[in-house]
Amino acid sequence: MSLNWKMSNCRPNLCSDLSVPPCGLTGKPDFVVVSVSVVKFVILPFVPFKRPKRLYEDENALYDYAIRSLGRRMRTVAELKRLMRQRVPKDERGHLLVEMVVLRLKDQKYLNDANYAAAYSSFRRDNEKFGRRRVITDLKVKGVHANVIEKVVDEAYAAVNEEELARAYLKRKRLKKPANDKDAARIFRGLMRAGFGVGVAIRVLKSWLVNDELLTALQEEAEEQ
Repeated sequence: MSLNWKMSNCRPNLCSDLSVPPCGLTGKPDFVVVSVSVVKFVILPFVPFKRPKRLYEDENALYDYAIRSLGRRMRTVAELKRLMRQRVPKDERGHLLVEMVVLRLKDQKYLNDANYAAAYSSFRRDNEKFGRRRVITDLKVKGVHANVIEKVVDEAYAAVNEEELARAYLKRKRLKKPANDKDAARIFRGLMRAGFGVGVAIRVLKSWLVNDELLTALQEEAEEQ
């Protein structure tokens, strides 16, 4: 087959309508061949550049780092040690640097687990309305020595009526009198997680006239854990 178009002295028309002859061509083509190219784009995931942590090989430099860390928030001895170990060489010298800085901070009264535990206990008692058991558990996780925890928490909760504190906790969480057994069980477990004893949780639910059969079942559940 042949095309009957005739070319004149002008540039071809780039019009997308292929039924119209290009500029300077006359006649009608017997057929039109269209070539289509497909371009594929690949989107690669963005991987952020992770800057390596700076290592300190000098006591004064590590001390300054520790002071900045304590300035952001209070820390226990164990917490600060874990933090500093990530910033020193993994050898005997790095271990010695950490111990030297800790001793220096203790001497200057910047690092004191008893003070930390006292402040932590007061805050959790007054602001979070947590029971003593929750505070004890949290302090153990933070690496405070058991003897320090016992002494500090006993002092912090000496004058506290835990049943009243439990009611304050429920009020803070906006938990009201249970409408059914499911709600009662949810309140019981919530009080247990907040650090209150089984007896305290049972007394709170009894005041809301929760049936004794459910209370017995909940008590047995708590004792099995």
